[in-house]
Amino acid sequence: MGTEGRRMDKAALRRLMRAKKEALTPDMIRDASARLANMLYATDEYRSADSIYVYLSFNQEVLTRPVIERAWADGKRVAAPKIVSGDMRFVWLDGFDGIVTGRMGVPEPAAPEPAADDEHALVLLPGLAFDREGRRVGYGGGFYDRYLDAHRRHSLVALCYGFQLFERLEAEAHDVPAQLVLSTPVP
Repeated sequence: MGTEGRRMDKAALRRLMRAKKEALTPDMIRDASARLANMLYATDEYRSADSIYVYLSFNQEVLTRPVIERAWADGKRVAAPKIVSGDMRFVWLDGFDGIVTGRMGVPEPAAPEPAADDEHALVLLPGLAFDREGRRVGYGGGFYDRYLDAHRRHSLVALCYGFQLFERLEAEAHDVPAQLVLSTPVP
């Protein structure tokens, strides 16, 4: 866990985190993702959720497909983010067939409907850097912060590699923190 997040501006921090993620091998990603998924399944947030809103992982992110499959097996509804007219919404998933490449190469549901409507869903937050207080540095689009600002009742959990976790990140007024950050070391 580093302290340099406080001294770096967001652009430099994003560059550093992208470079560190690009150095990960597929085996490292799979192993860390499996550990993080097991940590998630043990949380009250996961166990009590009827629905999970989850990003569709890409570019060396913590893998979410196994989490989605487990959530379905556990009888939970699953939704994924979609950008519609510049805003993010969550769309219910019933499989992986309707996934397309969206804005900036991010996987998303092809159809904008059915819109997810569980205001108490567990939301898994993507990001490039996090701290123990739940502050995060995302990819720079502000989609999650705008969505979460308008939907305040969700449980928010972040999954990250150990090198993504910092002592303290600077927050801005519009930043919405996670309630829980789960992290695991990557060799």
